[in-house]
Amino acid sequence: MDFRLTEDQDLMVQAVRELMAQENWEPYFAECDAKHEYPQRFVQALCELGIDTLLLPESAGGLDAGWTTVAAVWEELGRQGVPTYVLYQLPTLGTVVEVGTPAQQEKILSYLGTGKQIWNFAMTEPGAGSSFAAMSTTYTRRDGKVYLTGHKTFITSSAGVDQLVVMARNAEDMDQYTEWFVDMSLPGITKEPLEKLGLRMDSCCEIYFDQVELREEDMFGQEGQGFARTVADFDLERFLVAACDYGWALCAYEDALRYANQREQGGQAIGRYQLIQDKIARMRIALTNMRNMVFETAWKADNDLLGKGDCSMLKLYCTQAAAAVVDDAIQILGGIAVTGAHRVARFYRDLRVERISGGTDEMMVLTTARAALKEYR
Repeated sequence: MDFRLTEDQDLMVQAVRELMAQENWEPYFAECDAKHEYPQRFVQALCELGIDTLLLPESAGGLDAGWTTVAAVWEELGRQGVPTYVLYQLPTLGTVVEVGTPAQQEKILSYLGTGKQIWNFAMTEPGAGSSFAAMSTTYTRRDGKVYLTGHKTFITSSAGVDQLVVMARNAEDMDQYTEWFVDMSLPGITKEPLEKLGLRMDSCCEIYFDQVELREEDMFGQEGQGFARTVADFDLERFLVAACDYGWALCAYEDALRYANQREQGGQAIGRYQLIQDKIARMRIALTNMRNMVFETAWKADNDLLGKGDCSMLKLYCTQAAAAVVDDAIQILGGIAVTGAHRVARFYRDLRVERISGGTDEMMVLTTARAALKEYR
């Protein structure tokens, strides 16, 4: 297994590095975080490099670059302190090419290059999180129309996107889970923004659907196949979370080590003290493990070797390991990390949310363990 990047991958990483060197983006990120605003100016600059087309097939104008290229780009973005969680929807655009109608594809792909938030998926409900069995949002057919009714919660990007793909159950056959491509400007939709501990540059809302009128052509994918299609996308989501968190941990580590070489106490740099060196050694081991897991998982995906529990295991390890690295970085940085708006403090808040979003630690444990047990039946 060779982790060296190809020439094209190197060029993409270099393009990202040059973009980051054009200005000091950190004050902009800090402002967006404080105001709970999506950093569209930065995302648009990334899209001009083609980041929003990385996983799109060439037939749709994409680069079809594969997960390894995503891993390399996310690593570089992360080490520069970029809030890569706001980019999660971009690598998923291939989904609309796979299952969307021509009209749905045209609508989504028209956003390419704009940096605008495009879409997201709405599944979670107050009584239905990791398990869909208790989902209560339903669709009902009446007089040639489809009516969507229900309540979704913790829906990421929902304040900023024009379209949501909403999972609902057929009111006449509750065993059928179907997704619907919903225009968020339709009557009957109410959004209530939620305050968040971290990931504050992307919105999160309660969404209420009160007899929202849809058409049959608004169905996303095939009827009754919503659950199966969604499960297939979980791997990519969990991979992106892990790659994001590894990048932040790398950034925090590098910030902390630069500081440890400069900050003096007792007449010498704090990096000369063994207790600090113990933290540094453990941080480096964790980062090495995270990087190896991220790139191995990407390599497996690109070679059709991805196992059922691989991405869950990756997310479980990287969210926890990255949190530990950032915690040690804060300890090394001391006062400057906990006063003002240091980016490592932002990572600390964001990482705590990552252990819940995209699948909780507990669900990652179950998925990983069940996949492992299945190998030995």
